[in-house]
Amino acid sequence: MNEQAKLPGLVNWTGYLALTLLLVLPLSVLTVRSGAWQQGLLLYAIACFGSALLIILSLVLLFLPRFAQWRKQIALRALWALPGTVLVLSLLLGANVPPIHDITTDTQDPPTFAKAEQQRGASSNSLQIDQAVIDQQRQAYPDIQTLVTEESFEDTFDRATQVANELGWEIYHQDRNTGLIEAVDTTAIMAFKDDIAIRLRTNAQGTVVDLRSVSRVGESDLGANAKRIRAFVAAFQQQG
Repeated sequence: MNEQAKLPGLVNWTGYLALTLLLVLPLSVLTVRSGAWQQGLLLYAIACFGSALLIILSLVLLFLPRFAQWRKQIALRALWALPGTVLVLSLLLGANVPPIHDITTDTQDPPTFAKAEQQRGASSNSLQIDQAVIDQQRQAYPDIQTLVTEESFEDTFDRATQVANELGWEIYHQDRNTGLIEAVDTTAIMAFKDDIAIRLRTNAQGTVVDLRSVSRVGESDLGANAKRIRAFVAAFQQQG
């Protein structure tokens, strides 16, 4: 009888389940990208948290004396569950942010969109300003603030457009007369689309730049919109 046949059923099934959950991960991504994002995220959550539970089970088995002779086999099968477990940790980190998906540098007078409604589907999140969301943003992201530059309006508009392009945003509207740039950013894996408005105004100090980033779907952005605005601000200031 070979070594594989001697393995306890629990050890074998742990490996089968870990491999199944690993295969579910790319399936969940494809499901989200096909448009069924709610079902895809459900599959993603099942695969990730299921993998984490399998890692815990494997650790328990490793320390049980009755499974001592199969520790190597248990550890090898647990490797299939590592990717999902790592992704769980990223999800847990995102749980530390408020469940909002609309972030702006100007919480008193957020930029509004002119063309985004035409880009978004009927089931997309609303673009209406929500005071409750703004209050949560102020507490969670106090560093998200208006940009002020001494550059002229024209130069600032050009620089803002350049930064947006360099960040990989797809600009679908720009109007120098109103000082408005609108773009969409698509996430790398899930292909979620978030709309961004860049508003330019002039004052005595120079040109004021405000941004607003809004997810098309989902309740929580896991901090993605704040991260996007920070990336723009950093790139903009670096060019200055």
